[in-house]
Amino acid sequence: MAKISKRRKAAIEKVDPEKLYSVSEAMALVKEVNQTKFDSSVDLHIRLGIDPRKSDQAIRGTVVLPHGTGKSKTVLVLCTPDKEQEAKDAGADFAGLDEYIQKISGGWTGFDVCIAMPQVMAQVGRIGRILGPRGLMPNPKSGTVTMDVAGAVNDVKGGKISFRVDKFGIIHSSIGRVSFTPEKLADNAQELLGTLAKMKPASAKGTYMRSITVASTMSPGIKVDSKTIR
Repeated sequence: MAKISKRRKAAIEKVDPEKLYSVSEAMALVKEVNQTKFDSSVDLHIRLGIDPRKSDQAIRGTVVLPHGTGKSKTVLVLCTPDKEQEAKDAGADFAGLDEYIQKISGGWTGFDVCIAMPQVMAQVGRIGRILGPRGLMPNPKSGTVTMDVAGAVNDVKGGKISFRVDKFGIIHSSIGRVSFTPEKLADNAQELLGTLAKMKPASAKGTYMRSITVASTMSPGIKVDSKTIR
C-alpha cells in the first residue's frame, strides 16, 4: 500500500467524510486542503438520478460562469471566408475552413473549442471521427454551430463552458482555479448547479442530484449539500 504523506494526511483530516457542506463552506475548504504548488483546477462532480441511455435524460448543455474558469481557451472557428475577420476580431485564435480541415485530418487538435457555421457542417462531418472522441465536435445544443460566430467566440472567451452527462450519470466540470476566492468559486458553482437543477427531465424519478462533490487536483473530495443550491 502506498504511504500517505503528512500533507495528504493533514488535508484528509480536515474533511469530515460524513458531513454535507454548504456550497460556500465547501469552496472555502477546497482551497484550504489543496496540496499542489501550481494553480490547480477546482472541479464539481455531480451524480444525477437519471438514465443517460434514454434520449430525454442524456443531459448536456452550456453555462456561462460569472468568473470564468481561470483558463484561457484556444478557439477555432470553421467558417466561410466572409466570416473569418469577424471571428478573429472577436478573439478567435484560428479561423478558416479548408486549411484547418486538412490540418485536423492530419491529426492536429491544437484548440480547446471548435465553432462552426451551419453551412460548413457537411465538410466538418468528414473530420467528426477525430473531433468527436475528443469532445471537440461542434453541436447546436452547445451553441457551437451558429451563424453568430462573433457572439459564440465572445461567450467561450468570457467563461462559457459545455457539460454533458457521462454513461454513469455523472457530470464533471471545472468551476475555476484554487487561486479564485471562495466567493468566486461559490458563484460559479451556484451557476452550474442552478442550471442543472432547471434541466431536470420530467421522466426522471426519485432524487435528482444524488451527490455533489468538489475537489481540486489531487485533493480529497468534499461533499456538498444540494439543499444549499440557490
